[in-house]
Amino acid sequence: MAKAIISSSTITCPTCGFAKNEEMPTDSCQYFYGCENCGTILKPLAGDCCVFCSYGTVKCPPIQQGTSCCG
Repeated sequence: MAKAIISSSTITCPTCGFAKNEEMPTDSCQYFYGCENCGTILKPLAGDCCVFCSYGTVKCPPIQQGTSCCG
């Protein structure tokens, strides 16, 4: 049985702590994310494929499916 994919994640800015629920792309990485509170541009941490895997409450859909979104 296939596991249901969660398509939203709460991303938290490590600079100011602002958190916002965002919809994730289902078939690609989101490499940059701009915090709407402080303006910090987030990039994935080393070893992560996207900002949701680094700063979100839920990993991106391709990782949830057991594949890589970065090919």
